[in-house]
Amino acid sequence: MARVTSPGYLTGLTALPMEQVRAMRAECQGLENALSYVRRVAQGRLDIVGAELARRRAGGDPADLSELIGRLPDILADRTQARSGVKARPPLDFAGDASGEEYSAEIDAIFSPTDTGSLTALDDEHLDEVRERLAEYEQLTSARRHTLHALIDQLQAEITRRYRTGEATVDSLLR
Repeated sequence: MARVTSPGYLTGLTALPMEQVRAMRAECQGLENALSYVRRVAQGRLDIVGAELARRRAGGDPADLSELIGRLPDILADRTQARSGVKARPPLDFAGDASGEEYSAEIDAIFSPTDTGSLTALDDEHLDEVRERLAEYEQLTSARRHTLHALIDQLQAEITRRYRTGEATVDSLLR
């Protein structure tokens, strides 16, 4: 991520070979895809922790997770379309992608899947702290994605410019 967001990443873009511009765009899209997936994971974990805190504050027994488990389908339901009117796109596979693994490790360090099964061992104060850290991570991930979106847009604009000016042709794709 640091390399593609460095100030010099797009330097000399108009002089780079088309294949390199496309490779740069694909790299940025891969990073964005990994971040998109991890952001959804963070949101899901944030929703679980928030629901558990709400359940406890409504008088639910911290030692009994059966109610929370029963509500997981509703808690984790995709609300993207309801919020924005846009259907969420399914994540692409980033298996073996070091950035995807790195981002997954970041979110797991805050609240891992095994932590979810141990909610009864966490007091409200610790859950509040986890919720805050997850929210901060989700915001950081969103900011990273916005940066990548801007880069992808610039790279796509350069590709489009080349086709419009005749520097690149559709025929070159068929070779």
